[in-house]
Amino acid sequence: MRALYLAFLNSWRGLVHGARTERAVRLELVLLILGLPLGLLLGTSLWVRVALLASLLLMLAAEFLNTAIEKLCDHLHPGHHPKIGIVKDLASAGTFSAQGIAALIWITALIERIG
Repeated sequence: MRALYLAFLNSWRGLVHGARTERAVRLELVLLILGLPLGLLLGTSLWVRVALLASLLLMLAAEFLNTAIEKLCDHLHPGHHPKIGIVKDLASAGTFSAQGIAALIWITALIERIG
């Protein structure tokens, strides 16, 4: 139980640090906060609601991983380096993909709700 508690504290510190220092993390946290009640209202079934909220969490998780990769790259190689740039671009593409998944799910749920 203690290990679970310590793991939670590590995650909490990462969440707080990301929210304090990264604009993209703050934006996606706002989207999550706004999306929580909106997803519960928009979803026509339990599974749609779960998909809406899970897509926002996936987007946030991808942003945290992207941020971690960027910080590690900057620490290891502070100057500009083309190969480090490629690593950062790949991480950014992962974030973009998660955002695309979220958009697809939210647009589909909206179409289902309207139609």
